[in-house]
Amino acid sequence: MNVKAISRNVGYALLVSALFMFLSILVSLHDKDEALVPLLISFILTFTIGIFPFIFVHKNYVISLKDGFLIITLSWLMSFVFGMLPYALWGGPFTLANAWFESVSGFTTTGATILVDIEALPRSLLFWRSSTHFIGGLGVVVFLLLILPNASPIRSRLTSMELSSLSKGGYQTRANKTTNIFAYVFLSLLVLAFICFLIVGMKPFDAICHAFSVCATGGFSTKNLSIGGFDSLGVEIVTEVFLLLASIHFGSLFLAVVNRSLAPLNNPVLKTYLTAVFTLGLLLSLSLKMQDPSLSYATAFRYGYFQTLSTVSTSGFAIVDNLNWGFIPNYLLMLLAIMCGCAGSTSGGLKVDRMMVLFKSIVYHVGKAINPSAISEVRLGKYIMKEETVYPHVLYLNLYFSALIISVLLAALTGLSGEYAFAGSLSSLTNVGPAIGKMGTMGNFDWVPDSAKLLFTFDMFLGRVEIIPVLAVIGMALNLDKKL
Repeated sequence: MNVKAISRNVGYALLVSALFMFLSILVSLHDKDEALVPLLISFILTFTIGIFPFIFVHKNYVISLKDGFLIITLSWLMSFVFGMLPYALWGGPFTLANAWFESVSGFTTTGATILVDIEALPRSLLFWRSSTHFIGGLGVVVFLLLILPNASPIRSRLTSMELSSLSKGGYQTRANKTTNIFAYVFLSLLVLAFICFLIVGMKPFDAICHAFSVCATGGFSTKNLSIGGFDSLGVEIVTEVFLLLASIHFGSLFLAVVNRSLAPLNNPVLKTYLTAVFTLGLLLSLSLKMQDPSLSYATAFRYGYFQTLSTVSTSGFAIVDNLNWGFIPNYLLMLLAIMCGCAGSTSGGLKVDRMMVLFKSIVYHVGKAINPSAISEVRLGKYIMKEETVYPHVLYLNLYFSALIISVLLAALTGLSGEYAFAGSLSSLTNVGPAIGKMGTMGNFDWVPDSAKLLFTFDMFLGRVEIIPVLAVIGMALNLDKKL
């Protein structure tokens, strides 16, 4: 294990957090609020620890596969730890458990919160809170990759580890360009979202905070009532448009703009995704109307499609409280949480791509069982997927649902009811955030036992890094590579 290489690269991640803490300090100075001291202390600690390896570690080094996994895992974990400092030092509702929960939820773009009164926080802390979405949406490791030279072997190796094969498939370019494309699209969406929010009447501070959240498909808002707090159809429409764009493969969006053609968007994955959003949004809207006949069709469709896009993109924004929704609407949202957006986007969850691979693999094997001599293959659009390509995704699905089952059982042991154990585990592992009942769209996780909060933050982490890097680090700690 190359400790020097690992410490230097993790230092980059901490310096990114320090930069946004500094920007939060500027907001605090402008507002002359009482969060200045917590933010200043947090900045000094984060910057000092982040810059320390650059003073004592020479930059010429080679990293191994193990080092790469440790860099990814530790970059995220150290970001969580130092990201909780402004909350913990501020105090108020932020116990250590709550500060940790808010930090992990922000960086993983989950959007679940422990806050009962969001608007009671100073704007500087609200800015830091939204900044964690921006950092996590673009990716802690992606920031590192943007800094490293294109020719760096470290950059190439970390790109391969940080982005799944599903994410890279649509870029149709060299690995060292993948990170740049992701960053270009993300930052372009961010600027456009900010401008559009201003146009529909948001104040600049609210516009930048919500642009951070929307493009990262997080759910942190500056309002207690989330997007519903603006009571603006224009704000809702802008939010929906950018949630949809942010949940589509960034490579497809990039090629569509560069080629000035919609042809890159003409693929089976996107068609399946859009069809699912339309169909499930329709079902959710109609179920809301049936549940409450006094609700107009216009309002039912307004609520239904907004919450559909919010959930399927794993953002967690809301315009209505789902606390008293019936069985069908709430469990339609749970179904959306499992499917989620496309690979190569900022949305979490299983990704619709994997769901399609699983379905096509099942059809393929059933067909072979019925007629072994038939010539068939697993196709995803124009691409023929070989068995060795399909297998990792099927394995990931098994790991994912295994993690979900274990999490539900452990959550139940903390004292949560079966319903909340399942809803909290699923919403955390999929990075959706809000779930149902008291964990719902206008609810919070403040009432959840600290042990369950810790469990749910581990789920958020697994969902964000897609399990394998975490298992790899655990395996290295147990020396499994030497035992096998």
